[in-house]
Amino acid sequence: MLRMKIDMVAFDQSKGAAVVSLVDDSGERKLPLLIGITEAMAIFRELNRTPSARPMAYDLFKNFMDGVQADVEKVVVDTIKEDTYLAWIHFRVGDSKLVSDSRPSDGIVMALKCQAPIYVEDKVLDRAEKIGFLVQEGEEGETPDLQQWLDDVKPSDFEEGGAEEEDIE
Repeated sequence: MLRMKIDMVAFDQSKGAAVVSLVDDSGERKLPLLIGITEAMAIFRELNRTPSARPMAYDLFKNFMDGVQADVEKVVVDTIKEDTYLAWIHFRVGDSKLVSDSRPSDGIVMALKCQAPIYVEDKVLDRAEKIGFLVQEGEEGETPDLQQWLDDVKPSDFEEGGAEEEDIE
């Protein structure tokens, strides 16, 4: 399992989607995730510590967590199923631990709000590399053209049948 951080958030209004790119601490492996515009805006706001004019659902949930003295310990992207990434948010409430299924984008927002680490399982990175979703640093320290990938990617690339390999759980 690799600890990851946010590399960038890119918006494509024409496609009505965005991409958040996670990168490992060495900068060698980048995992782009196709997400919705709303989720991308929430991530962007958290990265820049820019509050929204009115509380968003993530803000309300964080306020609730603060009220019950809960915290996010970590977020783990651990599965690709039907070309969709799945994640788990690990919570701590007092002495109890709770794990909840999550979309990676929601988990990332909550990790940022709670300053918790984000991890991706090695098997997910390996699978993403097999199906062409993982961007790796080139031999001379240059990454492939991520902008070209962003220009070419479409939501159907992440839908069922987009890859021929079996799901990883």
